[in-house]
Amino acid sequence: MPELVQLLPLVGIALLFWLLVIRPASRRQRELTRMQSALSVGDEVMLTSGVFGTLVELAEDRVGVEIAPGVVIHVARGAVGTVVQREEVLGEPEPEEN
Repeated sequence: MPELVQLLPLVGIALLFWLLVIRPASRRQRELTRMQSALSVGDEVMLTSGVFGTLVELAEDRVGVEIAPGVVIHVARGAVGTVVQREEVLGEPEPEEN
């Protein structure tokens, strides 16, 4: 019985580590994978490098991103960090409705 009591703090620390670190990280990874698989042509995206552009081509493992008129770069699908709204890309505030 004393051996079990000595292991209890270690089990508690492992459980706390799982709840605070591993579980949220795996949830973020699942959400990122889901977002990357749901990409469609015309989406405004930000790549993990910080480059903004519009998706113009989709393939199984890579995407074509137009970063300027007539300039298309091909990157791995995993390089797409987020799908952004048009207002976020231009840095313009949204118009307020009264």
